[in-house]
Amino acid sequence: MFPRLLHIGSFTLPSYGVLVAIAFLTALWMASRFAKEKGMNSEKVVNLGVYCALMGMLGAKLMMIVLDPELRSHPLEIFSLATLQSAGIFFGGFVLALVFAFFYMRRQKLPVLATADIFAPGLAIGHGIGRIGCFAAGCCWGKPTLLPWAVTFRNQDATTGVPLNIPLHPTQLYEAFAEGIICLILLHRMKREYREGSIIGLYLLLYGVVRFAVEFVRMHDASNPLGGPFTLEQWLALAVAAGGAWLVFGKVHARQISQGVPLTQ
Repeated sequence: MFPRLLHIGSFTLPSYGVLVAIAFLTALWMASRFAKEKGMNSEKVVNLGVYCALMGMLGAKLMMIVLDPELRSHPLEIFSLATLQSAGIFFGGFVLALVFAFFYMRRQKLPVLATADIFAPGLAIGHGIGRIGCFAAGCCWGKPTLLPWAVTFRNQDATTGVPLNIPLHPTQLYEAFAEGIICLILLHRMKREYREGSIIGLYLLLYGVVRFAVEFVRMHDASNPLGGPFTLEQWLALAVAAGGAWLVFGKVHARQISQGVPLTQ
């Protein structure tokens, strides 16, 4: 764990923040490049990426506030520095960004699924880099384990509540590695002819499966309002995977969604 890249006096440069910035710029660069290759308006695509990033941060914070029992019991903690610095819950940001993106693309007359396709590889690699940031900060940690690749956090500067001096599953690295593989799969698939929506669908399917599996060895400090054998994140991961499978294998032509044509036609 290496939560600080630089610390001079009262100034601190957090590793997580730097890696998230790198992740965002990398994803935006990839989307802009693919937009130009596909003959899309790259300026609108870049603007979409920026707005989605803002919506993503807001949604992640909102979902964290809703699910964290500590914040519900002490609502004033919502405005604390620790809460503001927290990354939040990925799925909350993902859902809000997805909803915003749909309406933004329709308003800007961008083809919905074709635009989503060009964002998919950058989303994968960006999320992977972000998970490395989680590892550096010591958040999103795994359950205790005696496996030979277990990691043990010892840095006393940790502010995330990660258990120190206990071997844990490196769940952050599991996701980072998987996202890298997913990105390569998507890039390879984009070199061939593909149906609109199948690239973003493939991303959703693969990431949903990965996230569902990783959740089994991830430690949770939030409540599980749905109960049952799975966490809320696992139910969301299954929903994401199902949506992705529908886009990849569904018989409804993707162009209907992209152009807003009623599905009953």
